[in-house]
Amino acid sequence: MEAFLISTGIVALAEIGDKTQLLAFVLAAKFRKPVPIILGILVATIANHAGAGALGAWITSLVSPDIMRWVLGISFIAMAAWIMVPDKLDDEDTELAHFGVFTTTVLAFFMAEMGDKTQIATVALAAQYHAFIAVVAGTTLGMMIANVPAVLLGDRIAHKLPLNLIHGIVAVVFALLGAATLLGVDRLLGF
Repeated sequence: MEAFLISTGIVALAEIGDKTQLLAFVLAAKFRKPVPIILGILVATIANHAGAGALGAWITSLVSPDIMRWVLGISFIAMAAWIMVPDKLDDEDTELAHFGVFTTTVLAFFMAEMGDKTQIATVALAAQYHAFIAVVAGTTLGMMIANVPAVLLGDRIAHKLPLNLIHGIVAVVFALLGAATLLGVDRLLGF
């Protein structure tokens, strides 16, 4: 349950102001068809995060627990710094409109997530928690929590969110996870 809740919370917060949330705003404004956009986000996220979660699980089978602890700790701290870098939406992420609303959303979201903060976080969380299904379900729910309101409410909420504060909170959470991992807090507490 911890893996699911942490994965959901981290991704929901990290996604605010992320390029995929910006993409959700753009698709909502362009197509004005929320249901296929929301379903497209869900399908793309499940596919992308399942691959990322599988990669995280696979990596843990190749690397010793001590090395993995260092890799994960440093990765979480790097994510803390990276989360503070604002995202910009690339033009290529929105140039797929001739495929229809659902397919355009699936393709655009899947491509936008490749190498994105939330995809890298999914890899790290799956490696950290050894709970593939809980992590993928949590990160997917986190994406939906952040992006469904973006699709439904669009520009009415975009300018009202305190992005710097939200990104700061997420950065602190990643930094704390990194420090706890490096210090082996889970082993000290008997988890």
